[in-house]
Amino acid sequence: MDTEPTIRFSVSLPKSLLDALDERVIDKGYASRSELVRDLIRERLIESIWEDGETEVAGVLTLVYDHHDRTLTQRILDIQHRDYVHVVATTHVHLDHHNCLETIILYGKPAQIAHLSAELSGLRGVRFAKLTRAARLDH
Repeated sequence: MDTEPTIRFSVSLPKSLLDALDERVIDKGYASRSELVRDLIRERLIESIWEDGETEVAGVLTLVYDHHDRTLTQRILDIQHRDYVHVVATTHVHLDHHNCLETIILYGKPAQIAHLSAELSGLRGVRFAKLTRAARLDH
C-alpha cells in the first residue's frame, strides 16, 4: 500500500485549456483531473528518462505483418535472436488469414531499444509498427 503523503497544489490555467483538460478527463474515463495530471506527469518523466539515455528502460514493440512472407518472418526472428539479450518476451497472434500481430517486450538502454525497434519496423512487409516506451518510476 502506498503510504506516501499526497500534496495539494494550485495550478492556474486559461479557461480554454481547463475546458480541454476536462474534456479529456471525461473522454478518457478518468475519475478526476488529478488522476489525468498524474498520468501526464508520469508520461513526461518516462520521456525524460528515455531522452537521458543512461537508465535501462522497457519498451513494447507492436508489429503487424503478412505471415505468408516467410522471408519476413525469418528476418524478424533472426533480428530478435541476434539481439536476444534485449528481447524479454514475444507474443504472436493470428489476426486473420494474412495478418499476424506480434508484440515484443524489450529491455535495455534507450538507444539499443530504439535501434532494434527501427530495424524491425523498417523491414519490407511490416504493415504497422509502434514502440510504446516504458520505464520504472519511483513516483
